Amino acid sequence: MTHEDHLEHDDEHEHEHEHGPMAELVTVRDWIRYAVTRFNRAGCFYGHGLQDAYDEAVYLVLHTLALPLDRLEPFLDACIPGDERGDIYEVIEKRAVDRLPAAYITGEAWLGDFRFKVDPRVIIPRSFFAELLQDGFSPWIQDPEAVTSAMDMCTGSGCLAILMAHAFPNAEIVAVDISPDAIDVARENIAAYGLEDRITLIQSDGFSAVPEQRFDFILSNPPYVTQEAMDALPSEYLHEPGLALGSGDDGLDLVRKLLADAPRYLKPEGLLAVEVGHNRHIVEETFPDLTPTWLSGPSGDDKIFMLEAGQLL
Repeated sequence: MTHEDHLEHDDEHEHEHEHGPMAELVTVRDWIRYAVTRFNRAGCFYGHGLQDAYDEAVYLVLHTLALPLDRLEPFLDACIPGDERGDIYEVIEKRAVDRLPAAYITGEAWLGDFRFKVDPRVIIPRSFFAELLQDGFSPWIQDPEAVTSAMDMCTGSGCLAILMAHAFPNAEIVAVDISPDAIDVARENIAAYGLEDRITLIQSDGFSAVPEQRFDFILSNPPYVTQEAMDALPSEYLHEPGLALGSGDDGLDLVRKLLADAPRYLKPEGLLAVEVGHNRHIVEETFPDLTPTWLSGPSGDDKIFMLEAGQLL
């Protein structure tokens, strides 16, 4: 191959990468700016853990380049070679055109400092419980070390069961999900944290296949999206298993089952806590005789209600 041939060959290679913005976008800063514009123009929706177009752009660019997710500054003006630009371009297109949530593109999601493997077999981890479990569910649970048995009903990726295992160091934990696919993903996450001996997975529709036993604490982040809201979901949510989002017309089908069955599974002093998102008003209209405590956390009030075993009887 002559020197000229080499140049020509390089030229062809350059052209492959010039579709879209390849040639002009050189630095990390350029690509983050491009991604934000692309996401804004595409009307992307952010409901899966990151706040807005900028946060998603930073996360996706850093992740694609295998850079630390918490250190943007040193890399802003780093030049990105052609093959890596192709990778970033593809990721941005998946997010903007296919409207794939970021977590499904990267195969991971974070709750605080905890990383979980995720894919479209499970709902993407996001829960108001995550913050409350950081302090061992204080003040409602006064001594996290005294909790010996806890349940995560509707565990999905296993994320809350894993957070509970860290919050309650002496607890045996049962994690339940109706979906065999979710159970498979949860098993991988539990193994990644080395918690196989403390977390038992059970495939079950609600409590139906759970052997009767008594728990100090049952939490659930069940499907609770109303049919009306399901019909209006942004495209991003349509990549998630519908089973993990909707629960009947008023979103409370599973909550009804939990309230009916939980008394048989709680110790006399046990607690049940259920996340229902923005549906406090529906819960109060549907169960006028219940007097739950509505919990507040750093990122939202009244998204979780709590009942003591005695209030359920």
